[in-house]
Amino acid sequence: MPHSSTSSSDSDDDHRTPRVKPFGRQRPIHDILGGGKVADVLLWKDKAVSAALLFGIGVLWYLFEFVGYNSLTLFCHTVISGMLIIFIWDKGSDIFKWPPPRIPSILSDKSTAREIAAICRAKLEDFLSIFFYVACGHDFGQFLLVIVSLWIISAIGNYISSLNLLFFGCLCLETLPYLYNKYEHEVDYLIARSVRWLKKSYKKLDREFLTKIPRGPVKEKKHK
Repeated sequence: MPHSSTSSSDSDDDHRTPRVKPFGRQRPIHDILGGGKVADVLLWKDKAVSAALLFGIGVLWYLFEFVGYNSLTLFCHTVISGMLIIFIWDKGSDIFKWPPPRIPSILSDKSTAREIAAICRAKLEDFLSIFFYVACGHDFGQFLLVIVSLWIISAIGNYISSLNLLFFGCLCLETLPYLYNKYEHEVDYLIARSVRWLKKSYKKLDREFLTKIPRGPVKEKKHK
């Protein structure tokens, strides 16, 4: 039967196709994220800091979305609360023999700031490189996929507030790298199958529709 032969050929292609990292990635996800403290937080290597960051993002979203805070009011109240806590801590350290308040080492460490800046710069350079490659039409299938994806996101943006979209992006940043690192082989396999399906669909579209679009004759340039 034709159907069985097609399915068997697809399964053979799945077994013959080497497991290639998506988007040409060769390095581990930890190295791509910087390989330092930022990568440890995003991949939940330091569970306490990662959980605290995720909790803080959730609290901010709750305050803005449900309580009705605006950014200026929240900033002022946060600074007031921080000053009161440091004041009480400093004055009580002499009475209760507490250690005096100090700036956290992660904030005073210059290498951490340089690491974050280097990661942001590298990601920006990679984004601009990929953007110009796709925008110039070197891979028309990828160009079409990006256009459709951006159009879908813009349509979703009409029904979701910027705050909810920002919170969803932060939530994805805190969870997707960890989930991908945990289920890397399964995700790579699904991505590879999806890419093959998209390429086959584009070839079929090109063969049945795009190549049949009439084109005018190409005029030769006259050389003087």
